[in-house]
Amino acid sequence: MTSQISLLYLLSGALFILGLKGLTAPASARRGNYFAMAGMALAVLATLMNSEVTSYGFIAAGIALGGGIGTLIALKIKMTAMPQLVAILHSFVGLAAVLVALGTYANRAALGTLNTTLMWELFAGILIGAITFTGSLVAFGKLQAILSPRAISFPGRHVLNGALFLCMIAFGVDFVAHESILSLAMMTLLALTLGAMLVMAIGGADMPVVVSMLNSYSGWAAAATGFTLHNHLLIITGAIVGFSGAILSYIMSRAMNRSIVNVIFGGFGAQSADDAMEGIVGDKTVKAAAIDDAVFMMENASNVIVVPGYGMAVAQAQLALSGLLEALADKDVNLHFAIHPVAGRMPGHMNVLLAEADVPYENVIEMDEINPRFSGTDVVLVVGANDVTNPAAKSDESSPIFGMPILEVDRAKQIFVIKRSMKPGYSGVDNHLYYSENCSMIFGDAKEVCEGLVSKLKAA
Repeated sequence: MTSQISLLYLLSGALFILGLKGLTAPASARRGNYFAMAGMALAVLATLMNSEVTSYGFIAAGIALGGGIGTLIALKIKMTAMPQLVAILHSFVGLAAVLVALGTYANRAALGTLNTTLMWELFAGILIGAITFTGSLVAFGKLQAILSPRAISFPGRHVLNGALFLCMIAFGVDFVAHESILSLAMMTLLALTLGAMLVMAIGGADMPVVVSMLNSYSGWAAAATGFTLHNHLLIITGAIVGFSGAILSYIMSRAMNRSIVNVIFGGFGAQSADDAMEGIVGDKTVKAAAIDDAVFMMENASNVIVVPGYGMAVAQAQLALSGLLEALADKDVNLHFAIHPVAGRMPGHMNVLLAEADVPYENVIEMDEINPRFSGTDVVLVVGANDVTNPAAKSDESSPIFGMPILEVDRAKQIFVIKRSMKPGYSGVDNHLYYSENCSMIFGDAKEVCEGLVSKLKAA
């Protein structure tokens, strides 16, 4: 039986790797999900075959309850709330790691079978799990607008975090050395506090990187749990998630011209957006445009680029944009979608929405490839994107987003921006683009405006 379980675990691990490979491209993402689902099914089957499992009642109840809740959430959740869902699911992984470690300690202490190696494993599981739990809760709160999206910073914050970390390590060492319940409780509380402190200090514009980093933390928490439970598959999958999340965070940090060290220690996004906005607006005005103006420019253009953002997700305008692609194609106008690495609230947010609307993958182009094309583009339509199009990232050293690579839409001949109001983006920074000579604002709901564009283009 042991060899059969090992074989199933090996196959499951291979399927998880194939699943992760499939998720690297939109065209293969669906297949990747199927591989991962099959791998999880094999993992559950192998676990149930373990000789240590003597009763299936609670297991079956847990699977039924958890599966039912998960299915209900999956059916009800809106795409705009996916980042919040990801963050809260990360918190569950962290909490599970803490509870498994605490439960294992209580059980093994009662049996008198604790040893030094196990104690270190419990310490690691609690440390990583607790930081992941509260950090993910804070990220959820920021994304859900329960908490302020702005970075919360104060003098001496790094010193305080460093002191918390050192105290946590000291209590952890004492826990391992003396099996002290008091030290166990203190290191757990300090880890919970540190997780919240780290994410509180990160501003809303950088939340996509934070969500990715928390994904990495949840992987390491799962791996630590695997060591505690002597489950090889949990160690493998946890390490895969941990490494892939860390690599993605590093790539995204580079895309935003940030330091990965600052992501880990909560050191960026701390500048006050209010301070950065002072003196920007002044007496500047914006030009308002009507749908007819955009239709006239588009039907007489050769190339059009659409820049989707979180506003598109909120308005659920992706289906209307798919219709815009068809309407312009009928008029021999080329249309492409420009994707910034951190557009929306999580990595790949815009890609998923456009795929949901059956926009062809070849029409969706990443930032590095699309940026050189803007100078030769007749019309750019910005749909609810703010920070990722803000020229202040290149020109205003006082801006919180200075240094972040952007979609260089300001180089296009004509720009139309669809927004409900002049309210700034998630980072709270005013967008210089809106005051450019070649930019006009179309105020209104993104879905309604895009549907109006399609209707009038087809009627023209």
